Amino acid sequence: MTRSRRTSAIALRRILNSRRMGLPLWMPRRRWSLIRVISRRALANTAILNHREALKDFKAVVKREPNNRDAKLKLADCEKLVRRVEFEKAIEVGDPPSAFEDLDIDSMAVDDGYDGVRIGNEMTQEFIDDMIERFKNGKKIHRKYVFQIIKAVRDLVYAEPTMVEIGVEEGNKLTVCGDTHGQFFDLLEIFRRNGYPSDKHAYLFNGDFVDRGSWSTEIALVLYAYKWLRPNGIFLNRGNHETDDMNKAYGFEGECKAKYNERVFKVFSESFSALPLATLIGEKYLVLHGGLFSDDSISLNDIRKLNRHNQRQPGQQGLMMEMLWTDPQTAPGRGPSKRGVGLQFGPDITKRFCEKNGLEAIIRSHEVRMEGYEVEHDGRCITVFSAPKYCDTTENKGAYINLGPELKLNYQVFEAVPHPPIKPMAYAQNSLLSMM
Repeated sequence: MTRSRRTSAIALRRILNSRRMGLPLWMPRRRWSLIRVISRRALANTAILNHREALKDFKAVVKREPNNRDAKLKLADCEKLVRRVEFEKAIEVGDPPSAFEDLDIDSMAVDDGYDGVRIGNEMTQEFIDDMIERFKNGKKIHRKYVFQIIKAVRDLVYAEPTMVEIGVEEGNKLTVCGDTHGQFFDLLEIFRRNGYPSDKHAYLFNGDFVDRGSWSTEIALVLYAYKWLRPNGIFLNRGNHETDDMNKAYGFEGECKAKYNERVFKVFSESFSALPLATLIGEKYLVLHGGLFSDDSISLNDIRKLNRHNQRQPGQQGLMMEMLWTDPQTAPGRGPSKRGVGLQFGPDITKRFCEKNGLEAIIRSHEVRMEGYEVEHDGRCITVFSAPKYCDTTENKGAYINLGPELKLNYQVFEAVPHPPIKPMAYAQNSLLSMM
C-alpha cells in the first residue's frame, strides 16, 4: 500500500471514530479544509453502508459549496441509495419464502448448442474441470447448472452445524484460505501451487469469496461445485461479504444479474445465509471470518448453540455480527471499530478466550495483510488473506495455511497473477462505492 493510501485510510478511520465518540472532527496535518474532511467522512460512511449519515454530510458540502458539481452528483447518488434502502425495508416480510420456491430446475432445458460438459443429478470432476476452463476463457455455464449447484450446496451447508468441527487424518492435508474477493485467477494460482481439492486434500475457505473482484460468480460456483462433489473435503465459513447489504453495494448482486439473472443472486443469498459461521480444527484452532466478542463470557458452546437459521442477515449487533466483523488491535481491552461496525479486541481478550476454551489460537481473515498473513497477540491471533494485489491497487501478497495430522501451521505466500482487463468493482451499482 502506498504511503498516500495509508494516510487516507488512517484519516478515514480517525474521522469515523471521532464522529461515533462525539468528538470534534480530527484535522489532518495537511490542513484539509472542513469541506474535504466532511466529504471524506461521507464516503467512509457510504463504504460501511451508513447511508443516512453520509447523506447529511453530502448535504452539508453542497450547502457550503452550491457550485460544487462533484458534490452534487455524490449527493444525488446517495439520495438514490437511501430511497432504495427505505423501499426495500418497507416491503420486507417477517419470513420471506425460499428463493427456490416455484423454481422448477428439472424442467429447465439445456439446448443442443451448449458446448460444455453436462451433468445429471450428481456433480462430477469432469464437469468442474470443464467449468474452470470455461471461466478462464470468459464463458459461462448453463443457468440450469448454476441453480443445481447452488441448491445442492444450500441443502448441504444448511444441515451443517453453526461451528463445524474437523480434524486432519493421517496422510491427509488441510488448507485454510482467507478472503478471495472475486479474484478468480488468484484462486486458480492457489490450486496450481498447492493442489486442487481431492480425497486426501481438504480446503477451508474463511469467507469473503465474493464482492469487489469481478469474477465472484466464478469463484462461488467453483467452490460450491467442489462442496457438492466432496461435502467432507471442502468447508466454507460465512464472511461479512456473504450478506445482502454488502452484495448489493460491492458488486456481487450486479455481477449475478449481468452474467445470469436476478434469481441467481437471490438463491445465492439464501445459500450464503445457510453457511456455517466457524470451523474448529482439531480442538486447537477456531477459524472464523472476523474475530472475537464484546463479552468475555462467550464460549465455544455459545457458538455451537447459536441458531444462525433464525437470522438470515447479521444486523448491527449480536454474536453473528461480531463473528463476521470484528478486528484485532495492539492495545489491550476493546476499542471502537475502524469500520464503523463491530469492535476491536486486544491481546488480553484473545488470551482469555483461548485459555478459557482450550485453544492454541484463533485464525481469522477479513483484513489485508501485506505479507498475506500476520501472527499477532503473542501467537494467539492469526490473520490470513488470500487476495494478492487486492483490488489491483494494494501491493500485498496472498497467503494460505497448510496443516497436516500434527496440526502444525505451515504458511505459504504467493504473488498475484495476471487476469483479463476487467477492473475490480466492474459490476458495482453505486459510483460512490466504486471509488473507495
